[in-house]
Amino acid sequence: MEKKIMLTEQGLANLEEELRYLKGEKRAEMAEKIKLARSYGDLSENSEYDDAKNEQAIMEARIRDIEATLKNYELIDESDDNVSHVRLSSKVKVEMIATGSTREFKIVGASEINPAEGKISDESPIGRALMGHNEGDVIETETPSGSVAVKILEISK
Repeated sequence: MEKKIMLTEQGLANLEEELRYLKGEKRAEMAEKIKLARSYGDLSENSEYDDAKNEQAIMEARIRDIEATLKNYELIDESDDNVSHVRLSSKVKVEMIATGSTREFKIVGASEINPAEGKISDESPIGRALMGHNEGDVIETETPSGSVAVKILEISK
């Protein structure tokens, strides 16, 4: 059985909106771009046409990825007010032991990661290590850049 893709309500809404955009406005835009590039002549030496076709292929692959996700997702229950331990949809404030600096993360499903917004996956090294732990716990985990130790300062919804 295929593993379910975990999504928050916001993540689901974002994917549905992106799919609508790609299948509607973006597909029409791509068709026009390809039509214009075709008008430039010989397709064998037409870099604009090649670029447009490559861009179209990337867009179609993204549409397939989103459709696959929407067929195999599980909504994260964000209504549970239990913040006694880290779980999907938890906001976690941690202290980086090595530097003493603090960071805030939101634990999300892999399809919603956005490091710039502090959204990390439950499948990432730090996300996986935090799952199930409580405030005050110190966790050490291996990351691609080496061993990292963090102390959980606060868990919120």
